[in-house]
This record gives sequence, structure tokens and C-alpha cells, in this order.
Amino acid sequence: MKAARSYHTEAIVLRHFDYGEADRVLTLYTPHHGRLRAIAKGVRRISSRRAGHLELFTRCGLQLARGRAFEVISQAQAIEHFPNLRLDLMRFSRAHYLTELVDAFTPEHLPNPRLYATSLAYLRRLDQTDSPLVLRAFEMSLLDQSGYRPQLTTCLGCGKAIIPEPNHFSVELGGALCPSCQTMDPAAQPITIPALKLLRNLQTNVEAVLRLTSVEAVLLTELEERLREYIVYRLERRPKSVAVLESLAHTYSAVGA
Repeated sequence: MKAARSYHTEAIVLRHFDYGEADRVLTLYTPHHGRLRAIAKGVRRISSRRAGHLELFTRCGLQLARGRAFEVISQAQAIEHFPNLRLDLMRFSRAHYLTELVDAFTPEHLPNPRLYATSLAYLRRLDQTDSPLVLRAFEMSLLDQSGYRPQLTTCLGCGKAIIPEPNHFSVELGGALCPSCQTMDPAAQPITIPALKLLRNLQTNVEAVLRLTSVEAVLLTELEERLREYIVYRLERRPKSVAVLESLAHTYSAVGA
């Protein structure tokens, strides 16, 4: 039985680029069709009514027709805009990082309704708060749902329970190593007891972590570094938006100083 040529779906706009004189190609993440690419013909014309419905990070309802290289967008209606993401450069950059990770970790046309709902929920959180813990929580959830959940409760070497002592975090092996097994991965970085505790809670009690109102800057930096190293290793490349986030963080720190 052939699939219908035209179908309706909702989607999050992950990224886009201009194509031809007036068209735009969009990378979309959908709940039941996975990640796909679609073309919005004529959307860059001044007279186009669809442009505002297909902005970055927008959740929209779409009517699509199946095409050879791209799906073709025949109708578009915005459902959620997340306006605060466009009013603050840091929030915008964090949202860009989130969507870049979704794009990088998801195969084309492989549905994952749970990850779609998670991505949407964290875009809402980014729109409502400027806490850097939101990105750390999303990273951990994405890794979990993509099959890359780091092992943080037992040692990857000996299998014994990880206890509060000088442990290490191995991005290559995928989690924690006790002091006796650290030699299994000489590149494994030390991880402090508070950082390991927070990482564990991001896996098992994320809402409690997101309710924290004060976390030391050095601990936030350690969390960011360990998770980012882990992600870079899994992707075999550094997300492009990381450089923007680092530049903004440096600028904000200098202004604060």
C-alpha cells in the first residue's frame, strides 16, 4: 500500500537556509515522521504569508507533499512562537544549540515521539528561564533517549558502586571510573563529588535540579565541560553553536567583572 502523497504533521523548525531566488529549505523535527527536510517555495517573497509561521524554533502545523529531494510545504500555521528566545541573544543561542543537538542526534525519518515532546518541553523552559541548568538537563535527556546514557552509579571497570572519592569520568567508555580503574582510560577527567551528584540527579530527579536557584559557577562549568566532552565524542565533532555560547559567556563574564 502506497503512502499518501500529502499529509499533515506538526513540527519544530530546527534550521533553514535560503534556496534559489525565493525559496527556503527547512530541517524539521516531527513526532511521527522524525527529522525531515522540506522546501517552502516562494516563502522569501514580501507577499508570502507563510514566512512568520516558519521561523526558527517555531512549533507549527504543516501540510506536506512528498517530493524527491525535499518534502514540499503547501500550508503552514504557527502553534507556538517562543517570543522570549528572540529577545535575548543568550536564550536564542541556547535554543540554537538545543536544535543543533536534535538535528545531529536524530536520523532522518525515524520517529521518536518522546524525544519530540522532550525537545518541545525544553524550548518552553528556555523561553521562560535563563538558567544554564536547562541545557544540562536537556543534554542528559537527549543522551538517554538516543541510547547514550552515561553510567554514573557503578564503575565501568570493576562494576562496584561508585562512592564519594576521587572518581573519573570517561567519555570513551561512557561513564564513571573508580580510582582503582582509572587507568583503563588515561584520558578520563577527574569529576568532583558535587558534579557527579548533580549528573546523577539530572538522570533521576531532574525537576529537583531545575528548581535549584543557586549553583556555584565552578560547578556549572564542570557540568558543562563533562557533558560537552561526552557529546563531542559521540558526535565526532564539536557543535558549531558552542563557539557562540562560549563567546557570549566570556562577554557576559567580562561585563559582570
